[in-house]
Amino acid sequence: MIARMKFGRTGHESSRVLFGAAALGKVTQKEADETLELLLRYGVNHIDTAHSYGQAELRIGPWMKNFRSSFFLATKTDKRTKQEALDELQQSLDNMKTDHIDLWQFHLLVDEHQWEVAMGEGGVLEAALEAKRQGLVRFLGVTGHGLGAPRTHYRSLMRYDFDSVLFPFNFPMMQVPQYSADVNQLMALCKQRSVAVQTIKALARKEVGDSINPFATWYEPLTDHQSIAMAVGWVLKNPEVFLNSTGDISLLPTLLEKAEQPMLFPSDKEMEAFVKQEGMKPLFS
Repeated sequence: MIARMKFGRTGHESSRVLFGAAALGKVTQKEADETLELLLRYGVNHIDTAHSYGQAELRIGPWMKNFRSSFFLATKTDKRTKQEALDELQQSLDNMKTDHIDLWQFHLLVDEHQWEVAMGEGGVLEAALEAKRQGLVRFLGVTGHGLGAPRTHYRSLMRYDFDSVLFPFNFPMMQVPQYSADVNQLMALCKQRSVAVQTIKALARKEVGDSINPFATWYEPLTDHQSIAMAVGWVLKNPEVFLNSTGDISLLPTLLEKAEQPMLFPSDKEMEAFVKQEGMKPLFS
């Protein structure tokens, strides 16, 4: 079973590996149901999806009939205005056949103009507070890609006391000085406030470029067992973070296997050699 720890101040004991349901965006229901069996086998009890992840919410819907109480269920909206966001939230509830979302997140909230709209009068923050009052959502979070995500999340936490944040976190990204400094500043605030820290892109090797990517990820992922073990071990050696699983269900069994086993947490020196060997590069620059 995957180890568990408190998901911030929510009171939920979440598995250290959260299921990143972007991996369900283009799969059949049969493939999705096989993935559910895998999650239950490893004790993964937290699903992270988004309305914009293709068919993912629809694939999760049939699971909720028998397993709603088994999962902390998180989804995201990329809408920035109140009514658009509330309409999309209702669609997410319908898609996943549930009467509430445990964690509703403002998706990819990094752009300056979008941030002002989302946090201003008539923005998605107003929608979220109304949804909380109605019992449609329990907790709120912010997510983001790119070098600016940690800095913007810090600003978001200054505006509202969100329950979680989500951003890219792997060894190559943390070698970018300003990004590393922003992450460390954000994580210090999250620790102070008991805000859950979710990380993504653990298995990202580099951008796809001109090559053909046979995987469902938009980046070129690490794929062999040893490489996945190194990448997962480096993330999970930080006791304050959760690892959101990769965007391809074919890589999920190995990731969960390595996260369940007693892990050897690689040192920075070992990771430097590993990154050089694998040709890993920061996804964002």
